[in-house]
Formats: sequence, C-alpha cells, structure tokens
Amino acid sequence: MGLTVFVIDSHPAVRLGLRTFIHHSGHTISGEAASGEEAFSNPALLRSDFVLLEIRLSGMDGLDVLQRILGLNPMMRVLLYVGSDNPIYQARGIALGAKGLVLKSDDLDSLLLAMNTIMEGGSRWTRDQRRTSNGKRTKASLPVSDIALTQREMDVLIQLSNGLTNKEIATSLGIGYETVKEHVQHVLRKLGVSDRTQAAVWAVRQKVV
Repeated sequence: MGLTVFVIDSHPAVRLGLRTFIHHSGHTISGEAASGEEAFSNPALLRSDFVLLEIRLSGMDGLDVLQRILGLNPMMRVLLYVGSDNPIYQARGIALGAKGLVLKSDDLDSLLLAMNTIMEGGSRWTRDQRRTSNGKRTKASLPVSDIALTQREMDVLIQLSNGLTNKEIATSLGIGYETVKEHVQHVLRKLGVSDRTQAAVWAVRQKVV
C-alpha cells in the first residue's frame, strides 16, 4: 500500500512536480500547503504517513513547523526537502526530530530512496551530520539562565538559529552588519562553542527557538 504524503512548500512549481512524481511512485498526496499556517488548517496534515517540508517558508518558519508537527504527533515522519544545504538546518533538524534532509537539487530517485528508508524505520542523516549536531560540550551544556546573554545577543542568536546570514540578521533587526558580527562573536564566546551551528543546537536544546 502506498504512502499518504503531505507537502509543505511555498513554490507552486515544486508542489506540482512533487505531486506528479509521488503519484507515479505509487503514493498519494494527502494534502499540500504553501505555508505552515495553511498546513495546520488542513486536518489531513496529521493524518498523513509522511511530510515533506521546506524550511524557507513565508510566515511560520519551517523549523517551527517541524517542531509543532512533532509536538502534535511525535510519530510523524518528517523529511526536510530544501533548496539550501545549510549546516544549521541539518543540526536543528536532527535536534528537533526530522528523519533526514534531501536537497531539491538531488535527483528524484534520492528523494524516493530517502522516503522508503524512513518508512522502514531508518534515517537519512549521515554519521558526519549527526557528529556535527552533537559536537563538543562545554558551556553549551549549561541552562539558559546561566549564560549571560544580553537581549540583543539573544535576538541575534534566535535569528542565526533560523539559518539567517549576518546580512539578513542586520536587515531583520535594523542594526549594522558589523554590529551583528560583533554580537555573533560574543554569543559564541559566551556559549563556549566554535561555530554558529553549535550555537543553534544549544538554542534548540534550551528551547530558546
């Protein structure tokens, strides 16, 4: 019996392509949505076997959608199907409980293999991706109350945990690019981590994002 697959992606052409491909693969599209808000208004979402989820969505961020889906149905199998191979997406996806990540630039056979592997109880995360997500533990194992981040540093941490670049953070917060760079360095130093990915993992574990 084929799978029922729910697709969440803001691009109509991507949804159309997936609809055709999934149908020809013997599976069924149970529903589709252009945003997280639209997805949660559709009762088919949580009744489906599988969710294909883009992270870059308008409105509710795809990682927030992932967290909410698994909060409502911890057994749901969610595969991130994304346009960008951002290590922060990988790390947060692992931390939040996604079953894997496939790039839209990969061939469709890779997508089908990932879906089949996950439905059989496997995972599409590689050992290297899991190692990056786990990383070293120093101050990052401390609770948020023990890390003296300023409010602006916390704002920057939340933004970078959503995969934004320094330039995008500057635009979002209405501050200078160099100021953002300085805040990022302060955040990394205070958390005792070496890169943005580990900072993002800490933010997820501490429920900051």
